[in-house]
Amino acid sequence: MRIVFMGTPDFTLPILDAMYKKGHEITCVVTQPDRARGRGNGVSFSPAKQWALDHGIEVFQPERIKNEESVKKVTSLSADICVVAAFGQILPKPVLEWTKYGCINVHASLLPKYRGAAPIQWSILNGDAVTGVTIMQMGEGLDDGDILLQKEYPIDHDVTGGELFDKLAALGSEALIEALDAIEAGELTPIPQDEAKATHVGMIDKSLGRISFARPAAELERYIRGLSPWPGCFLYSHGKTLKLWKARVLPDGGDEKKACGTILRADEGGLYIQTSDGILSILEVQLEGKKRMPYSDFL
Repeated sequence: MRIVFMGTPDFTLPILDAMYKKGHEITCVVTQPDRARGRGNGVSFSPAKQWALDHGIEVFQPERIKNEESVKKVTSLSADICVVAAFGQILPKPVLEWTKYGCINVHASLLPKYRGAAPIQWSILNGDAVTGVTIMQMGEGLDDGDILLQKEYPIDHDVTGGELFDKLAALGSEALIEALDAIEAGELTPIPQDEAKATHVGMIDKSLGRISFARPAAELERYIRGLSPWPGCFLYSHGKTLKLWKARVLPDGGDEKKACGTILRADEGGLYIQTSDGILSILEVQLEGKKRMPYSDFL
């Protein structure tokens, strides 16, 4: 099929590769405008744009996809279907309806759970046992379109947000190729989402990583994993930021008479801290200006 693709971050790369290798014709990649990144504020391309340039494919970068000029440009593109993954903007009705098969989205959750941003991280933060990907027919609302295909993925007890991101990107590419074949063959039946089960999640920001030992050890361990590699969990030590990269929950609940945040002991096995429920052992840290290291080396 002829495909216009809309997406921006690393999550899009396995999806673009899968469509390209399958022989689909990607006529244009629509992605967010170039942004200043890094300490030097140098302008860098989005992963999706760089992929398109590497493959000689047209790129369009609208500041707002809903602008009249943007709508006119997009709807003039030649395509049978529009595939969207982590694009970051709500599509207007004319764009949703301009191709033969409309617009479909690769979403990294089992909708209607976790509509919105950052579903991958939130599945870990909330302690879910299973997540997955959904291929859906896009509607005018936020992730509320009909479900075309879903694939589940178990969440390992030690997986980080970054690792799960990569796993679901790969799974999403597999699900998309399967869905495109079925759409072209007329073999998919859209299933409306159950609005009563819909949940929404917001963007991840740095403040979520600020550690408070007044929270349970199990919850803190999930946040350390789920927010890795970005924005990361942290606390302050002698006026410097100390990032926490890895931790585990001890079966021993500790001493409930001790105040939350009390260091119970520190040795080569880690830094053992009393929380509101259980002991958290810090295993890997990174002091501001230093490299990431096992706690034993830091000690």
